[in-house]
Amino acid sequence: MNRLVISIVCLLLTLSVSAQEKKLLRGFDGGMMVHTGFLSGNLDAIGYQAKGAPLGIGGVIRLHLGEHFRIGTEGYVSTLNQRKNGSYLKYGWGGLLADVYTVLGRFQPYAGLTLGGGAMTTLLMFEEPASEWASIDGTYFHKQGFMAIDPFVGCDFIVSGPMHLTLKLDYLCALSKSKLLPHGPRIYIGFIFYH
Repeated sequence: MNRLVISIVCLLLTLSVSAQEKKLLRGFDGGMMVHTGFLSGNLDAIGYQAKGAPLGIGGVIRLHLGEHFRIGTEGYVSTLNQRKNGSYLKYGWGGLLADVYTVLGRFQPYAGLTLGGGAMTTLLMFEEPASEWASIDGTYFHKQGFMAIDPFVGCDFIVSGPMHLTLKLDYLCALSKSKLLPHGPRIYIGFIFYH
């Protein structure tokens, strides 16, 4: 994971310097978003169907190249609580993104794609402990990595020049071991700051 982060930073710095030399770099933006949605999928290894509304947070940073094109990176953590007893599925993921946008008055619609990956951690408890610090039978813990592609659409509302309110919809699609990765649409809302 550290190699991926270092590679992404090096790539973005290289593109930034190249774009500045050619006068293509028009600025950058970044911000934080919270999200929810609906995820569902079967965990075939234990015969369990996971579903529900995830809660999560994350952020994005993008370089503006030309009039309508941006490249950057984003990363999020989503937690899908299960069984009302502390069980959960947690996604940590991120990647490189590219999108196109236009400005229509105070609105800035955009569409793009993120390519990356991450890990899903699963903790499912099917029995309650008899007492504190007691072992729990019927408990499953699993962690798996995945590669993913994430198409998205969204729209900024321009509050002021440097501050936008953004609304985004995406659909995270695993490229590997997809049967073990619950999927579905998620909706994001947050603030983006422009420079």
